[in-house]
Amino acid sequence: MYRKIALAIAFSPRIEALIAETKRLKDLHRSELVLVHIGKKTPELENRLFGMLEKYGVNLGQTKIVWEEGKPAKKIIQVCNREGVDLLVAGALKKEELFTYYIGSIARKIIRKAKCSVLVLIEPSTHPRPFHKIVINGTQQALTPYVVAQGIALCKLEQVKQVFILNEIKMYGLKMATISDSSEAEISKNRKKLVSEEVSYVEDILKTIDKGDLKINIKVTSGRWAPELAKFSESISADLLVLGGHENLTFFDRLFPHDIEDILGNLPCNLLIIKK
Repeated sequence: MYRKIALAIAFSPRIEALIAETKRLKDLHRSELVLVHIGKKTPELENRLFGMLEKYGVNLGQTKIVWEEGKPAKKIIQVCNREGVDLLVAGALKKEELFTYYIGSIARKIIRKAKCSVLVLIEPSTHPRPFHKIVINGTQQALTPYVVAQGIALCKLEQVKQVFILNEIKMYGLKMATISDSSEAEISKNRKKLVSEEVSYVEDILKTIDKGDLKINIKVTSGRWAPELAKFSESISADLLVLGGHENLTFFDRLFPHDIEDILGNLPCNLLIIKK
């Protein structure tokens, strides 16, 4: 899926775990690897990085290391654009009030402006394992068919055991309010109809996709999609949530006015934002 993967590194306590996780992804996707550090290059830091790369079996001859100075978000995005990166990996802490380095305004700028997909890892491990329980956003949006297709392709590659696609009934409250004076039987019938329509929307997308042996569960919610996705992902202990993103500055303002902020403020699990 990804021909070139970049890792944004800071010399934090979790740098080894992030290197190990990215090495797993590089091998899985048979990708080229680019390491990006925004900060002054020193012999001490360079030797330290080389030692960690050797420790986790990263082939230095097949890895490009980029050292840049300047504003982190801007420079990271510039490097990804210049190098033709398909996927950018960055680390995050789960609670926003504890976020350091790449989180807060930097993370938001990266997510808004990066042309490539972005994978945010909240609990990287020095002994990484495949994702085994993935939730995909199936809410009706322009990018949803592509997001579902990419999400399913990733699930097949990871040999995921459980896949969930969560879809929101848009304007559920308004639609139900229009029949509020109807009988209970009529209300129940209309509710089932709304659910059936959203399930059919996802099923029609899945008909165009090679699903392999995956077992896919379609869930429908009547609440706002982002909080429901976060709550559902946390309730089943998902290890990856997959969303779609846009390549322009209106990503938050038009597509996700507040919803994506809810997820970023308290990440339920690792987060993959897919860009097209």
